[in-house]
Amino acid sequence: MKKYFKAFIKEIVPIVFGILIALYINNWNENRKDNRYINQISTSIDKELTETNKEIMDNIKVQKSFLDTLNLYLENDKISLLDITLKAGGIDIPTIKINSWKAISNSKIELMEYNKVSTLANIEEQKEILKMKTEKLADFLYSNTKETGKEKKEFMKLMMLDIIHTEIPLQGEIETILKE
Repeated sequence: MKKYFKAFIKEIVPIVFGILIALYINNWNENRKDNRYINQISTSIDKELTETNKEIMDNIKVQKSFLDTLNLYLENDKISLLDITLKAGGIDIPTIKINSWKAISNSKIELMEYNKVSTLANIEEQKEILKMKTEKLADFLYSNTKETGKEKKEFMKLMMLDIIHTEIPLQGEIETILKE
């Protein structure tokens, strides 16, 4: 019996060690692939957010110029909201690029640090809020293009300020990610 037991041990130990070594190599390879994926997606996220940050800064300048034009014609009841919009060169709203974030949030989100995930989720939420406010602004402008009254112009001004006050914290969230 001892003889069979020793033979069994001699045959099973190399098999067990072989399996353990194969598992270790497989885990090491998976970790290496995950790290490479996270590095690539992080680079992509940083690039998208850098472009978005610049676009927000540029758009805020244009939006403030629009507000200046609106203030200039606030009391003039001969100039419509459409005229003001055309004189200001239109209304620019930034494009918030978060495609890389959406890609990882649907697959390997557990590989990212919690703080980065939380901040990126906040950016996505603020993007949706900005989109909603922009749609409201567009609806208001389209239905009031011929309006020349001070009240409508002031309401338009409030809507633009609200959009700007949504973009500024969004920009802060983006800068937080870019500093990490």
